[in-house]
Amino acid sequence: MFDKYEGFIFDLDGTIYRGNKLIHGARETVNILKERGKDIIFVSNKTTETAFDYYRFLSAKGLNISYEQIVTSSQSVRKYFGNDNTSVKFFAIGEEKFITEITESGAVFSRNPEEIEAVIVTLDKGVNFEKLEIAAKSLENGALFFAANIDDTCPVDGGEITDAGSIIIALEKRTGKKLEDHFGKPSHHIFEIIESKMKFSKDKYLIVGDRLLTDIKMGNDFGVDTALVSTGVKNFFDLHSDIIPTYKISSVAEILKTKDVKV
Repeated sequence: MFDKYEGFIFDLDGTIYRGNKLIHGARETVNILKERGKDIIFVSNKTTETAFDYYRFLSAKGLNISYEQIVTSSQSVRKYFGNDNTSVKFFAIGEEKFITEITESGAVFSRNPEEIEAVIVTLDKGVNFEKLEIAAKSLENGALFFAANIDDTCPVDGGEITDAGSIIIALEKRTGKKLEDHFGKPSHHIFEIIESKMKFSKDKYLIVGDRLLTDIKMGNDFGVDTALVSTGVKNFFDLHSDIIPTYKISSVAEILKTKDVKV
């Protein structure tokens, strides 16, 4: 893999780190790739931190990277709303950093279902009944139904926690409305941002991630080779047999090995 590809697109949670700890070999892998001139991009569907937060965290862990190498689903949502010159009133099931980042696009946060024009769902460790009902009533009043990401769970130390996908299902059952669009992996919204950062053609890149439905599907959808690592979430291969990675590897450290084993 090291010799075959000129660029590597890494997922973060479950691929480069888990909780507050780097995956074994991640620092060495990233730094050696950087030293050898490989193009590196990091992509996260997690919205509880900003791109700068991720940069600061990874830098503190010894990764030789720059802020510009990081892409988040929050940036993808902000770009979408920033393309609209009107001040869209939105409600988010999401944490404060995400809401702040979206308001920077010009959108206006509201908790009033009578005026909310768009509901955005993402990871929210403080989700409660009140937030769910504001979202549901807004959707019943005609608000658009969006998500920053569609991950069912998020990997953390000791296991996984409930993420946006589970909340989306709950709101769909509660209101009868279906999710209209999402902005994280594997959507075209976030891939367009990734592609704008690529220094080479996409056939020279490898997407490395822990999740079939986001990382691997994005590669399959947009014609980029993929490597599925086993350091993150549990994948249900029997439910998603149509999503096939180019490689299965134990961790990112295997990228530096000279011998590949195709699936």
